[in-house]
Amino acid sequence: MDGALQGIRVLDVTYYVPGPYAGMRLAEMGAEVIKVEPPTGDPARYMSGGHVHTANNKGKTIVHLDLKSAEGRRQMLELAKEADALIETFRPGVMRKLGLDYKTLCQINPGLVYCSLSGYGQDGPLAHLGSHDLNYLALSGALDQMADASGKPIHPTNTFADYTGGLLASEKIIAALFGRIRTGKGVHLDIALAEAMAEFQGNHDIYFEKGVSENGVPEISGAILNYAIYGTKDGRYVTLGALEEKFWHQFCDFAGKPEWEAWYGKAQGTAEHAEVATYFKTKNWQEWYRLSLEIDCCLAPVLKGFERHAHPFFRQRSASINSAL
Repeated sequence: MDGALQGIRVLDVTYYVPGPYAGMRLAEMGAEVIKVEPPTGDPARYMSGGHVHTANNKGKTIVHLDLKSAEGRRQMLELAKEADALIETFRPGVMRKLGLDYKTLCQINPGLVYCSLSGYGQDGPLAHLGSHDLNYLALSGALDQMADASGKPIHPTNTFADYTGGLLASEKIIAALFGRIRTGKGVHLDIALAEAMAEFQGNHDIYFEKGVSENGVPEISGAILNYAIYGTKDGRYVTLGALEEKFWHQFCDFAGKPEWEAWYGKAQGTAEHAEVATYFKTKNWQEWYRLSLEIDCCLAPVLKGFERHAHPFFRQRSASINSAL
């Protein structure tokens, strides 16, 4: 994607999503990323035909080492001597048992930025427990914010905590590499996926502390009709994000309903909300899709994942990236 990290070598000793995604981001920025996998490969190779592995390991050189063997550890130590950064996602204590922990590696490479990415951190009351994305969403409070009308949490089909943790890991690794320019020293980064996801709860924390809301910013919580999800004529959905009054007025102008302008900030579940919902059902999803490209009122269709590739925004962004390569 760009060459900002050209000349930086990263050892990616990770499986599944968060670590591989972090390593792939560094590779996209120009780093040389060497993915160290066991002889049988990253377990993600065996999930759903290996697509999880393919999606998160682009741009890497993959080597297979048996880190439980003396020869595998020897080769790993040789790689570590020349590395700028290392990412690992083993359970806490595993790298120490293998003789590949930060304390050991920093003796042969004092400038190494060593990132341990785990569910609950390297120590503490949950560090020894197995866990996955759904657990981190639940524990951080994020899953409670994704609930249906009855208050039941909706089971997500994307691993939000994994990707959030990967983003945070790549960010902190880059910051640590920058810091190394000043100090000449490496650092051990301890990143917990549950904690990374909790960092997204800042708005919810302060609104709860002030006694305003248990669900974050009321204006965007789905409580008002001008910031809401609406069904279409053909059973699809569209989002209206007219948070500012001017955008609501522009939507009303398009709809030919000047009397609706006074409804700005009205609650969902009211007669006014029902009337707006009925209006959205007068057009099918494709019609709202086309109108979202024309009307400046914060309107966007709810796309399925594969549909985004055909959207003009993503087509243009993809073309710009490809032309820069």
